Amino acid sequence: MDFNSQVIEEFRANGGRVGGPFEGGRLLLLTTTGARTGARHTTPLGYLPDGVVRVLVIASAGGSPKDPAWFRNLVADPRVTVESGAFKYEADAVVLTGEERDGAFARAVEADPGWGEYEVRSGRTLPVVALVPVAEGPPGGPQTPGAMLVAVHDMFRKELALIRKEVAASGAGVGAQLRVNCLSLCQGLDNHHLGEDTMMFPPLEQAHPALAPTLARLKDEHKVVKELLDELRHVLDAGDSASLLVEVERLTAALEAHLDHEEERLLPLLDTFGL
Repeated sequence: MDFNSQVIEEFRANGGRVGGPFEGGRLLLLTTTGARTGARHTTPLGYLPDGVVRVLVIASAGGSPKDPAWFRNLVADPRVTVESGAFKYEADAVVLTGEERDGAFARAVEADPGWGEYEVRSGRTLPVVALVPVAEGPPGGPQTPGAMLVAVHDMFRKELALIRKEVAASGAGVGAQLRVNCLSLCQGLDNHHLGEDTMMFPPLEQAHPALAPTLARLKDEHKVVKELLDELRHVLDAGDSASLLVEVERLTAALEAHLDHEEERLLPLLDTFGL
């Protein structure tokens, strides 16, 4: 518990970034309601992307023969709170069953054999849980529009860095979970840029007509990123990790330049004028 408390404190203080055994991985904080006490309990957990909306956690308990307390809690009360760095949202926990559970767990083991080792050590079938946001739209995060934009951009920067590392270490083929990770990132970026083009840029341009050329350039950059995402999807279908790494590197260079440019031009206006 002392170790968990330190991880939780570091996670919240650094926008989801921690050192130690969790450094460079995907980590979230899961808060459940105690099945017997009704008290709220927070646990740091590794997670797996599973599409643009939901994520998966595995009740491994480090290979213990007993299910972890957080799993028993969410079985009793599936409504949970998830913290993913700068963002926090309510979610419903869905325990996967049958082929859906087995397929998700097989992807996890392919990506990290440690999950399979935990299952063998535990002597039980490790539960796989999907965390599904309750509300549609972006989760709660920073209060100012500028800080929210940076938080979203940093989320993409972090995920892309993880995917680059995973692709580089993937060997000759592209595993099923790596494919899910890439496709989840692609869909997330598509949705983010669509939201900017249709919901953020129009009111900015209306309030600041002189900004029109800048916004037009940013929209053009969105088109370039979309083309790179389409090419990445095409390479994923071929399953060649060497070609995938090339496309990921191209996407990284273009996206990081775009995010930096967008922040440089828009942050002063977003916070000053509250748009």
